[in-house]
Amino acid sequence: MYSVEEEKALKKEFWGGFSAFCETLPRFKYRKKKWILYHTKIKGVEMKFDATRDGAYVIFELNHPNEDVRLEMLALMESCKNAFVDKYFPDAIWEILYIKPCGTPVSRIYKHKEGLDIHKREQWPEFYPFLSKEMNQLEKLFNEMKDVLEEIR
Repeated sequence: MYSVEEEKALKKEFWGGFSAFCETLPRFKYRKKKWILYHTKIKGVEMKFDATRDGAYVIFELNHPNEDVRLEMLALMESCKNAFVDKYFPDAIWEILYIKPCGTPVSRIYKHKEGLDIHKREQWPEFYPFLSKEMNQLEKLFNEMKDVLEEIR
């Protein structure tokens, strides 16, 4: 069992290693900014990484505070599933309602790689390619859908 400080240090080391891994990727050779993530410029739309004892996650999260807007965005994503979502982010898991640990309801489309544990450093080289590849694909999806999603807000 890890203390709070040990867990924080472990995650800092993990994400530092991921950052170093990303710097070796050709797509970042001439880019100052790395990932879009929270900088979508669309209220209620974020892309996230997560690494836990349960595996690796790449998440497209719709967290608009207005439930109607959030569900309208999700419906739009679903209507474009064949054209864009399946092209860039196939076999994703769709959650209409996910309650975050803080109690906030969100909708999510995500990929999950099971069998990995962030506490096992020897598995980190398996986390990194999955996270970078899937986020790259998710950013492509977002760039295709951005204009349509902006119209809803």
